[in-house]
Amino acid sequence: MPLVTSKDMFKKAYEGGYAIGAFNVNNMEIIQGITEAAKEENAPLILQVSAGARKYANHTYLVKLVEAAIHETGLPICLHLDHGDSFEQCKSCIDGGFTSVMIDGSHHSFEENIEVTKKVVEYAHARGVVVEAELGKLAGIEDAVNVSEKDAAFTDPNQVEEFVTKTGVDSLAIAIGTSHGAYKFKGAAQLRFDILEEIQKRLPGYPIVLHGASSVIPEYVDMINQFGGQMPGAKGVPEDMLRKAASMAVCKINIDSDLRLAMTATIRKYFAENPSHFDPRQYLGPARTAIKDLVRHKLVHVLGCSGKA
Repeated sequence: MPLVTSKDMFKKAYEGGYAIGAFNVNNMEIIQGITEAAKEENAPLILQVSAGARKYANHTYLVKLVEAAIHETGLPICLHLDHGDSFEQCKSCIDGGFTSVMIDGSHHSFEENIEVTKKVVEYAHARGVVVEAELGKLAGIEDAVNVSEKDAAFTDPNQVEEFVTKTGVDSLAIAIGTSHGAYKFKGAAQLRFDILEEIQKRLPGYPIVLHGASSVIPEYVDMINQFGGQMPGAKGVPEDMLRKAASMAVCKINIDSDLRLAMTATIRKYFAENPSHFDPRQYLGPARTAIKDLVRHKLVHVLGCSGKA
């Protein structure tokens, strides 16, 4: 089975009231953990690559690892560029085999965002690739994304119809209170479901995307703190809120920080208990298993896409 786009995935997800997990990947063990869980749960997948991951692991290596995962699992997998910051970066991924790209023009004016998004859409659609764009600005830090709390802005429902119509974009990432990174909130999370409901009314049947949607699972934060880390006050999006969003118009939920936390916590624990070990297989193996267990939990209990491949 070749790589697929997210078009059919999103149609089924919208109609079925669930979301597809979009998991960020950086190396072989992360890809293996995610795809092994999805195979066991028979779940569709979006594996997404940031500009930082592309620079770290190399575009060709990542594409071939994802192709190997398809060969091993037989699952429908979409390969997506996360937070592409320019037409040139999106073009490079499209030409290099990605089936989906995100052009993040949220740092531009509304008019400039439309202009660059339309340019990417025209190039991508001519080559059978789908495009995600963003309206609004999420706060937080993750890879190349760095938006201060004062610069964050909710998506304006009054702009969505014009933006989608003028650009022809296939899905839209919105800002309703999620945040990038592990330090999302000072207090309890308050997602603006009223904004999501209004956007859903204005764009019926249209797939919406949530970025910054890791839950920052306390178990892994506690493990990191226990074994030498310092992550006081790390908080994420409650999973019941994500499940509610998935039952509405949200068809894609991005998960990155939770993967990093699970992997790092497991490796820290391993070295604390086995300080003289130095074989990477001995600590990366348990980290891969932790990724797998985390992803299976998300597929079943948060996204609701188990059995939907």
